[in-house]
Amino acid sequence: MIPASVLDLSMVSEGGTVADALSNTLDLARHVERLGYHRFWLAEHHNMVGIASAATSVVIGQVAAATSKIRVGAGGIMLPNHSPLVIAEQFGTLATLFPDRIDLGLGRAPGSDQITAMALRRNHTSSDRFPEDVVELIGLFQEASEGQPVRAVPGEGTHVPVWILGSSLYGAQLAAHLGLPYAFASHFAPDALDQAVEIYRDRFQPGITDKPRFMLAANVWAAETEAEALRLKTSQQQAFINLRSGRPGKLPHPVDNIHDVADPRYVAIVEQALSVSATGDPAQVSAGLSRLIERYRPDELILSSAMHDPKARQRSYAIAMDALQGLDARAA
Repeated sequence: MIPASVLDLSMVSEGGTVADALSNTLDLARHVERLGYHRFWLAEHHNMVGIASAATSVVIGQVAAATSKIRVGAGGIMLPNHSPLVIAEQFGTLATLFPDRIDLGLGRAPGSDQITAMALRRNHTSSDRFPEDVVELIGLFQEASEGQPVRAVPGEGTHVPVWILGSSLYGAQLAAHLGLPYAFASHFAPDALDQAVEIYRDRFQPGITDKPRFMLAANVWAAETEAEALRLKTSQQQAFINLRSGRPGKLPHPVDNIHDVADPRYVAIVEQALSVSATGDPAQVSAGLSRLIERYRPDELILSSAMHDPKARQRSYAIAMDALQGLDARAA
């Protein structure tokens, strides 16, 4: 079966708290580990009242401690916000505490607005150094050489697996050039997906890995019925519309019909943004995942299932895993 992983933002739901969101993340991680998911990734976002994973490496440590075998990592760390040495030390510490279970996905975006970026002490030109910073960071995970002036302790010799994340052609080109695994953020920015995958595979040069490894990000809203899945989906639709219209907030309660609460123009925009998805009852989700796998031939799937109700979200991931196992059985 194609490896399937989970992307969780520790989303804070309306009526809930940051503490609730982090508790739900730990519950979800234990749940998807039992289901057989391969990785559990968290992402760095700042100054967003609806996302509780800002201190990403701290949350990764808690998730790894609450589980026993699932790989845990960042999807991703926004490297321009940090020095490579600090990230090498953070993830080197995690890899030392949880051997062979920690992954590091790296993005070039700030994960915030301009004012927040300034509060992070981020230089406006720091993203220009992204390729050099990636190479420096990978070097800090290698064995230290004699006389090396700067060493990551912990970090050196841990060989933490590094992924390049992207939603444009830039990340695809960089990952191909450096010979790194590549994950595309198609769950919210699919416009360049086809071209990025083609560029990555065509231009790949063996480096850290000897062959391309592509991870496709997709949304999944699964429930016992199509009507319930569509209702649960409206929380993410509303959140996306609120963000795009300059009103970010907590994850809203679902509604029966998104058109009752949102301008049709915004609904059309969000539907395009969230189009790499599988939505509906178990059969529809199976068919949707099958279409994505057939079209993009990913080496791995990473699924996002943003729902207001944590129990419904757990059920969504269970339905998705059943669907993937069924596809594998039919293929065999």
